[in-house]
Amino acid sequence: MINRRTVFEIHQLQAKGFSCRSIARQLQINRETVTKYLADPAPSVVPRKAKPSKLDPYRDLIKEMVEKCPDVKAPVVLQRIREKGFDGEITIVRDMLRKLRGRIKNRQPFIRFESQPGEQVQVDWGHMGTLTYGESRRKLYALAVLEGHSRMLYVFFSHSQQQESLHQGLLEAFTYFDGLPNEVLVDNMLTAVTERVGSIIRFNEAFLDFLGKFSITPRACTVRAPYEKGKVENAIKYIRQNFWPLRQFTDLEDVQQQMRYWLANVANVRKHHTTGQRPVDRRHGLRPLPDLLPDCRQVCSPLVHKDFAIRFDANAYTVPPWAIGKHVVLKADTARVSVYFKDRLITCHARCWDRKQRIELDIHKEQVKKIKKKLLQDRQVIVFLSLGETAMQYLEHLTDSRLPIRKNIAQLLTLQDEYGDTSLLYGLKKAMEKKLYGADYIRNILYQEMTPVSNHPPVRLKQEDLNDIRLTTPALADYDSIAIKRRNSND
Repeated sequence: MINRRTVFEIHQLQAKGFSCRSIARQLQINRETVTKYLADPAPSVVPRKAKPSKLDPYRDLIKEMVEKCPDVKAPVVLQRIREKGFDGEITIVRDMLRKLRGRIKNRQPFIRFESQPGEQVQVDWGHMGTLTYGESRRKLYALAVLEGHSRMLYVFFSHSQQQESLHQGLLEAFTYFDGLPNEVLVDNMLTAVTERVGSIIRFNEAFLDFLGKFSITPRACTVRAPYEKGKVENAIKYIRQNFWPLRQFTDLEDVQQQMRYWLANVANVRKHHTTGQRPVDRRHGLRPLPDLLPDCRQVCSPLVHKDFAIRFDANAYTVPPWAIGKHVVLKADTARVSVYFKDRLITCHARCWDRKQRIELDIHKEQVKKIKKKLLQDRQVIVFLSLGETAMQYLEHLTDSRLPIRKNIAQLLTLQDEYGDTSLLYGLKKAMEKKLYGADYIRNILYQEMTPVSNHPPVRLKQEDLNDIRLTTPALADYDSIAIKRRNSND
């Protein structure tokens, strides 16, 4: 059937003298259609007869099953009607269930729930696409927190929906509202509800601990009853339609700043279509915040590696080099990464959302340089290095192994006195081949394979400082060069 405008154009062209063939060509319709509508501008339409369905004899039975159990599945219905003689497939059963549930759903009324002042906040997550950092892309989530009575809204952005993110978002919302509700309504997310059997709900223990600090009662929505938290779901739609379009963001902090401006100047100062008032004018009834707020940051205990850095969220963050080999406590939020050792803050970094990056502080690099410089100024280390390139390589491996340098060097020099330079260098080379670092390994190698040069230890002086005096091993190449120079001058 064509529309009324096309019928009007057919009659206009016919009045101007155009033939049926010409009218059909201009309007790109069939010539028989032109003839039909010229004869009768409003032809009667004969309704098509509905094709009979194999389910027609079982329609009342299926309707009765759906009314008794609205969530009944198609395989169960198929089993029951096959017992009655049905020989069709499951596809038409699913189609009928879909139609019946739609009708029942539309007929089911629900009571609109209005919260009392300070009674309830509703919480829900929304996925808001991704943000790009360098060559990495991170998913972006928005936690919408809505105070039920005033419709006051706060939105917390995060790159994860982990437990700590939920707690950080709620804490920021309570601070933004400047008060606490009596209860929090959530859906059945795992960070809030770990198990549910009918009306029996087992809440997440970490979530209960967080709410317990504020004396807030958790409440979970009924499964497949989104209207119970319809206020916050409408708020997420409002965010997508009013805040999100035509905006550009550089990073997570930029998104949060733009959101705070939008909340203060648009969302919470507009006249709400349901209450007829601005949310900021209806905000009252909330309980005061406690003086001491809980720490909701993400916490872990990483190891400080030999490159004086810890690994966190696919990045490396430097710490003071004295912490190498120790386990520290890392606490992170969306903005900063803080590192503690024995409850003392030892460093703090801006959080990096790119991946595979090394975040360094200049002070840490300077400390490493000072340690290396001070080590090279040690007299015993200088004596040991005078043994040549092999000694230098061994010292580097010794440093990487995080063993006490001065203690091991002193023991190696004692072995030098006992076995001689050649034997000690042999032991160092063999130890490096087997990747064994430490004076004890060298002593064992020399004890098994070498003979001491002398069994008489050097005389110990009363003044201990004098016992540490050692002479560097001279390079024979230097003596050779002196002899050649003298020979050339005599010639």
